[in-house]
Amino acid sequence: MEFNHSPMATKIALHHKTTYRYDRAISVEPQVIRLRPAAHTRSRILAYSLKIQPAEHFINWQQDPSGNFIARVVIPNKTRLFSFEVDLIAELPAINPFDFFVEEYAQRFPFTYDPGLEAELAPYRRTGAPGPLLKQYLQNPWFQPNPDRTTIDMVVEINRRLAGQIRYLIRMEPGVQTPEETLEKGSGSCRDSAYLLVHILRNLGFAARFVSGYLIQLSPDKHTVETLSTLHPDAPQGAAADFTDLHAWAEVYLPGAGWLGLDVTSGLFAGEGHIPLAATPEPESAAPVSGATEVCETEFDFAMSVSRLQSEGADPTQVSGDLLDPNRNLTHAQRCEADFDRIAVAVDRDLDAQKIRLTMGGEPTFVHYDNPDHPEWNLAAV
Repeated sequence: MEFNHSPMATKIALHHKTTYRYDRAISVEPQVIRLRPAAHTRSRILAYSLKIQPAEHFINWQQDPSGNFIARVVIPNKTRLFSFEVDLIAELPAINPFDFFVEEYAQRFPFTYDPGLEAELAPYRRTGAPGPLLKQYLQNPWFQPNPDRTTIDMVVEINRRLAGQIRYLIRMEPGVQTPEETLEKGSGSCRDSAYLLVHILRNLGFAARFVSGYLIQLSPDKHTVETLSTLHPDAPQGAAADFTDLHAWAEVYLPGAGWLGLDVTSGLFAGEGHIPLAATPEPESAAPVSGATEVCETEFDFAMSVSRLQSEGADPTQVSGDLLDPNRNLTHAQRCEADFDRIAVAVDRDLDAQKIRLTMGGEPTFVHYDNPDHPEWNLAAV
């Protein structure tokens, strides 16, 4: 899907690298990587690349049954290293998450999907009998049918309530908690709370799916923060610095509106900072990478960053303040220049501390045998 260029859009460059180092050369089974923006992302993807190490590999791009882009990577020889590196440039427009309409027959909860749509949505409505905690949760009077409540109000409130009841935490263990585990603990990672929300929606009759993707949060400029503080002193001030990470959320299907993203971690609708990578009926099919290796000891490295790119028509001279301040909204080029200056200053200080002095030699140390009189080996070299 193609979106028109918006003058309000912000261009960003996202970098993501994951590296596995093994204690010896091992055989690596085919790996499936799900790190290419999905077709239904609302951000305009201007450039994308995926780099794989080791260099000796085969890669085949495919689409899974849900239409997600997947890269199947085959490494024919034993290796001590496996890494994948994503670089993408995206345009993040200002998105109104409520810019949609719902078919008349689905505007009140509960509703029944029309027969053709119901058959297509079957994988996203499949759920087993709820456990005792989920069953008790669903008996909340607020979830019961109410002719005065719209479907949109219902979906918004489910997401908001759950965000306030499940404490977010960073959980490094693999896998996803069951809905019962998340309700019992009252906490979970983004993938745990998203999976719980999927089951709540399905048990209420909605079609819902699990989504993994990139979350990009850009810090507001100084003027925006000052204005917001004046108008709404208690309002959240947003991210302190530009930030990106892998994230998980849920999507619900409403007739007329299509798939709508619900970020239960924040309790809000998904917006311009949410770039879906894979949307599937179950979390296992949306994992960023999956595949097997020989049993071995593994070192794991993970790094992500996001930078703003120069907007078209913007005047780079209109940036005020200290360019070395990482909290300012700098363009990509300005950030690179600031990083270069910072590194140069650190090197000079290190040289001074070690009392290292640089001198210039009086003549070139290499002269071409066949062309000793050429300028580059004489005065031009100096």
